[in-house]
Amino acid sequence: MLEFKFDTQLLIEGHDLDEDAINDYITENFKGDCLLAVGDDELIKIHFHTNEPWKVLEYGASLGEIYDVVVENMERQEQGLHG
Repeated sequence: MLEFKFDTQLLIEGHDLDEDAINDYITENFKGDCLLAVGDDELIKIHFHTNEPWKVLEYGASLGEIYDVVVENMERQEQGLHG
């Protein structure tokens, strides 16, 4: 069984985005692993494994417009099912 069940990915489009600040916020406030927060001041890509993907989506939406949202259940994938 995986410690963190959901592979959560999204793009955040906004103004004055700071990938380091976003990385720090997610690390300090959400349980998970495999965090990537990369981009520039107008577009950030987030990749994060967590059991509470809705919190990451809610945070992203507070920073700008979110799109290309993907939440995959990695336990189902591990069992050979659709995630």
